[in-house]
Amino acid sequence: MPETPAPRANRGFSIDFRLASLFGVLVLLVIIGTITSDNFFTGSNLDTVLRLAAPSGVVAVGMTFVIIAAGIDLSVGSVIGLASVWMTTLATQSYGLVVMVICGLAVGLGAGLINGILVAYGRMVAFIATLAMYISAKGLAEFLSNKQTQVVRDQDFLAFFQGSFLGVPALVWILAIVVAAGWVLLNRTTFGRRTFAIGGNPEATRLAGINVKRHTAMVYGIAGLTAGLAAVMLVARTTAGSSTHGQFYELDAIAAVVIGGTVLTGGRGTMVGTLIGVLIFTVISNIFTQNNLSTDIQNISKGVIIVIAVLLQFRSSRARSNT
Repeated sequence: MPETPAPRANRGFSIDFRLASLFGVLVLLVIIGTITSDNFFTGSNLDTVLRLAAPSGVVAVGMTFVIIAAGIDLSVGSVIGLASVWMTTLATQSYGLVVMVICGLAVGLGAGLINGILVAYGRMVAFIATLAMYISAKGLAEFLSNKQTQVVRDQDFLAFFQGSFLGVPALVWILAIVVAAGWVLLNRTTFGRRTFAIGGNPEATRLAGINVKRHTAMVYGIAGLTAGLAAVMLVARTTAGSSTHGQFYELDAIAAVVIGGTVLTGGRGTMVGTLIGVLIFTVISNIFTQNNLSTDIQNISKGVIIVIAVLLQFRSSRARSNT
């Protein structure tokens, strides 16, 4: 088999200057939160921050694969809503915990694969294909739930996902496992090397003998699967399924991935950076909440951070191309 083209990124677990800078920003935000609020640096609040970060962090892991492969997925938020509705119907809940989880994952995986097939084999622009899924999934979720909230009645489901292990919430364990699995898949497997290669130069990758279309479809499948898992986590946290679950999660995931250093044009990115990006946005939201500040100002600040991150990426890319 022909050798896979080398990715344009260091795939090792080395902490580069950018990751160190991101971590410094996170530490600075924690210091600011501690200074501005007496309740910020407490066990209960930090527990809340991690619980809030868990579903969005899982979605961001899948989005990292898509963006590294030079794609985009605007549908994950609506897919989360659809998966949460499907897994909380009375019929589904009557079969218990395992079936509920399988239904949530299956909806996410199915939607992701449809996106991937449309993009890879249907040659649709990723923006259009995933936007169509966004609209369709949202409409189907509203139809199935009749725009009503569906309460979780399965106590085993709630006990498992709302519980803790070694003092750490189950949702945080899930996030840690997904991030670790994503890092290994991206940095220590052929699948990850091919993902970097496709994002860097899809034509050269195809000429190297790699099935770019199949791999692209699989990448979108991963994004859908993580959306389905995020739906399970949101249902557990809120004790209900709703078509509004996952609203704007696609934007938060893309923002966290970009902040974390993954380049929108593909070919470069880190899973550790994505995790730090998720935590940065979650901590910012928590600081605003702790200080009773307007969500409008919060959204403006997030927008400014995204713009700065993209400009820094552009400047870095130009500097790299000139050397």
